[in-house]
Parts: sequence; C-alpha cells; structure tokens
Amino acid sequence: MLYPVMKLSPIGHWVSYRNVICGVKICVCGGNLVILYHFYLILRIIHITASLVFMFADLLKSSYFALFVIVALGFMLGRIKVKGVSLDVSAVIFIALLFGHYGVFIPKELGNFGLVLFIFTIGIQAGPGFFDSFRNKGKSLIIITLLLIGSAALTAVGLKFAFDIETASLVGLIAGALTSTPGLAVAIDSTASPLASIAYGIAYPFGVIGVILFVKLLPKVLRIDLEKEARMLDTQRRSKFPDLQTCLFKVTNEAVFGRTLAELRFSAMTGSIISRMKSDGKILIPMGMTTLNEGDWVQCVGTNESLSQAEVLLGEREEGELPLAETQDIQSLLLTEKRVVGKQIGELKLHQNFGCTITRVRRSGIDLTPSESLELKFGDKLMVVGEKEGLNGFACMIGNNAKLLSDTDFFPIATGIVLGVIFGQMNISFGDGMSFSPGLTGGVLIVALVLSAIGKTGPILWSMSGPSNQLLRQLGLLLFLAEVGTSAGKTLVETFQTSGLLLFGIGAAITIVPMLVAVIVGRWVFKISILDLLGTITGGMTSTPGLAAADSMVDSNIPSVAYATVYPIAMVFLIIFIQTIAMLIV
Repeated sequence: MLYPVMKLSPIGHWVSYRNVICGVKICVCGGNLVILYHFYLILRIIHITASLVFMFADLLKSSYFALFVIVALGFMLGRIKVKGVSLDVSAVIFIALLFGHYGVFIPKELGNFGLVLFIFTIGIQAGPGFFDSFRNKGKSLIIITLLLIGSAALTAVGLKFAFDIETASLVGLIAGALTSTPGLAVAIDSTASPLASIAYGIAYPFGVIGVILFVKLLPKVLRIDLEKEARMLDTQRRSKFPDLQTCLFKVTNEAVFGRTLAELRFSAMTGSIISRMKSDGKILIPMGMTTLNEGDWVQCVGTNESLSQAEVLLGEREEGELPLAETQDIQSLLLTEKRVVGKQIGELKLHQNFGCTITRVRRSGIDLTPSESLELKFGDKLMVVGEKEGLNGFACMIGNNAKLLSDTDFFPIATGIVLGVIFGQMNISFGDGMSFSPGLTGGVLIVALVLSAIGKTGPILWSMSGPSNQLLRQLGLLLFLAEVGTSAGKTLVETFQTSGLLLFGIGAAITIVPMLVAVIVGRWVFKISILDLLGTITGGMTSTPGLAAADSMVDSNIPSVAYATVYPIAMVFLIIFIQTIAMLIV
C-alpha cells in the first residue's frame, strides 16, 4: 500500500512516495507523478471497497442487521412498477430468497414472532365483520374453498399416476404447494418418509411466490380497478345504514295532545330520536315524561323512513331548525371509558342522570340511529344534545379522551396471543386415526376472531386502534416474510439440482390449477367481488404472504375478512385430504 510523504518543493514538481509494502522510497517528478498518484488512488479505492465489502459481509451474519437490509431493499424493489404492477411489501420475500441463497439467516423464532403478530392483528380487525360475512357470504366462500382444496388434491393424484410419483412425495408436494406447515406435519406423520419433507421443500418456494404473483396479476388480467371496486362495496355497505337527517315538526295530530313521550313509545314507534322541543316559547331537552301539546315544535333525527313515521305521528313537517338555549349545547363525544363499552344506550339512563339525548352514533364512518338497544363500542363518536352541565358530566362518564384512541394496550395483545398459541397446540381427534390440530397460525387466528367479536371481557378490551393495528401488522409481516424467504432461498438451488424440475413442475401445477378453478367458479358462477375472491384464494391456499400481497393492493379489509372466513376450513380439509391420500393411494 502506498503512503505519500508530502515533501513538495516550492514549485510543486518533486514529491517523494514511500512504498510501505516493499520498503522502497520512490522519487518521481513531472508526468510520472500524475500516473503514480492515480495508481495510488486506485489502490486506496480498492482497499476501501474491499474493507466495506468484508465489513458488510460480517454485519450480515447479525440477524437484526440482515433483517433491516432485506426490508430496506425489499421496499425499494416493491416501489418499482412494470406496466402499473408493483410487488409492494411482498417484494421483501424475493430479496430474502436471494439473501438466503447466499447464506444469510433469519432465525425461525423471529419469523414465528412476526407471524403471530400479523395473524393476530388480522383476526382482531376482521373479527367484527367475520360472523356477518359468514352468515351472508359464508356458503359461497366455503364452496369455493372446498373446490380449491379438492382441485389441488385431484391435480396431485392425476399427476402422480401420469408421472409415477411416490405417495410420500405427493402429499409433501400438496402441503408445499399450499404452503401448509400443519399439512406437512400430517404428511410426515402419515407416510413416515423423508420424501415428504424433500417434496415440501421443492414445492414450497413456488407455493409462496406463485400465489403472490397470481394475486398481483389477477386484477390486471381481469381489468378491474381494485380501488373503484372497494369504493363500490363500501357504498353498498353504507346503503344498509341510510344517512341520518334532521327534520322539524309541528305537533298538529290531536291523537298525541297531552300524551307523554313514554306513553307514545316515540323512538320505538318511529325509529327516530327527538333532539329538542319548543313548548310555550321555551327550548326543552325532551324526557320520557315530557308532554306533547298542540302547536309544540319537535326536532327529530333519523332516516327518511323513520322521519316519515314521525310525521304521521306528530303532524306537519316544517323547514328550519330549533335554536339552543344559552344553557344548552350540542357536542361530539368519544367513548373511551372501558366501563361503558358494551353497554346499551338504554342502560345509561341519560335523561334521568344527565338531562341529555344522543342523536346519532358514528362508528367506522357510518351514522347509526341511537336506539335504546344499541350496544356501544370503544371509539364510538356520540353526538349529544343537552344542558351544558349534564353534557360535562356525561363526557366524564364516557371518557371523551382522544389520546386513548391512539394508545396501545399490550396486555390484551399478549394475552390473546398466548391463548391462541395454547389453542393451536390442542389436538382434535375424528376417530379412525384421523386428528386435527389448528397449529400456530390457525390457533392465533381463531382466538383473535372470537375475542374481537366478543369485544370486551371485564375490564379487558379485545380491540386495537387503527394505527396500532396497522403498525403491528406491518412489523409482523416484514419479520415473517424475511424469515420465510431466507429459509426457502437457502435450499432453493440445491433442491433443483438434486431433485430435478419434475417435482417442481408438479408442485407449480398444484399451486396454479386450484387458483384458476377458484377464479372461474367465484367470478362467473357465484359472481363474488374481486376483493372477496382474493381473500378466499389466499385463505384457501393457506397463504399468509398472499394475503399480505392482497392487503397491500387496496385500502380495504374485505380480503382479510374473506381470508379469515375460509382459512380454518381450508386448513381442516387440507389435512383430511392429505391423510386420505396417504392412506388410500399407494
């Protein structure tokens, strides 16, 4: 290596260099100085580059450094668009495959940690809509899932006889093509052969990558705008909850003169809410014992249909709005007090305790009519009118603390995951040697769905704020994709070299054919939306990376709900099919 000895003459023509390697002092002048100086710079650049490469290679042995390098490069790759298609967050797994091939290792425990975070947050978000989806669309989604699993098994069996594949390899290919670790466990247990594991390793990489690419390309092939589809479905969902309007009525119906609101059962009869009244020139917040008199003015909140019912009961519909008295106010209050979550509005006895009325409840962007039986949820925004003193008291009772909406309580998260892991270890026997265990993914998902649907157990709220859910979901997903990719990349080339392309091709067919069947049946027979179809395909293929790809393409939880709806069913039937094939087909 050359180190300059800076002995410049006043005119700068003479410089002396020392060659440290040879121990020789070299003197140069004129044009030779430029050549030697450039040679010195090249050597320095090579030395620095080599040092950085060796340092980087050494740092890659540290799993946390390698993890963030993979994530950073994955996000860079994911932002590249080719004809409008990008890999988004799922690009992380492709970078991880490359790093895994060159020996970079992310611990399995880190991947499992990410997996349970991702699946738990999916379940918590999907839980409230899961049972509604199951009731409304469950039949068609389950049929598509059964066809998907069945077509995978039939494809595998057909190719077995076509290419004379051993049964042990066949069940391993099915488990790998559908990326099912519980399926692999059953395949190994049913065949007692190492061939199942080898075949699983061959089929698994394409099982992961194939579903991701299929999900990414399907909307483009079908020429469907996912965002437009999501907006249309959201409009359909909102149509089930008509917009609430405010209307003013003058009491002219003789049948209600002198009768109290309690006697008339006004809210139950009309479906609307009286926010305030004007009687004898005074603005009143109505109570159950408030009497309706001729000429009173009543302001109601409700849907068009409920306001029409109110018009029949009260009398003339008028234009305008009643003012508030100086002692009255209307406020938007947030429900953040755990003790109130899960209570029905009627249990709060607002009229008696606070002299105020809830006129509407806003939840998930939808205005709900505040009936006596409506159960309140954490984060509900209540529009309340009443006396200022009463409003202040009611605000204290329900919390009204916006900061709590963004806080993350890790106790229910940790408790829910613990319960999910324990449930996943349970072994359910069907007799005749057939058994089923939900496994890590299934156990956490099922428990999260149930807890989220329950909503509250004593002081524990089984819910998360939107930003917290999104952050933990993204973190868990990145950890999971990085670990899965490096694990698969480690043996990807070797398995091709030792086992050839035949098993890989069969595994790829087992991955692709069921998804094509699902698209044909789902889209053109059952005519379900593309978002439900994406969730059903990823759930039926038990592909968490596939769900991640679908989740990154559109700002909607519809794919997640469909995934959660069919995933447990797909897992159970996949295990049954693998056990049946292992026992009956030789």
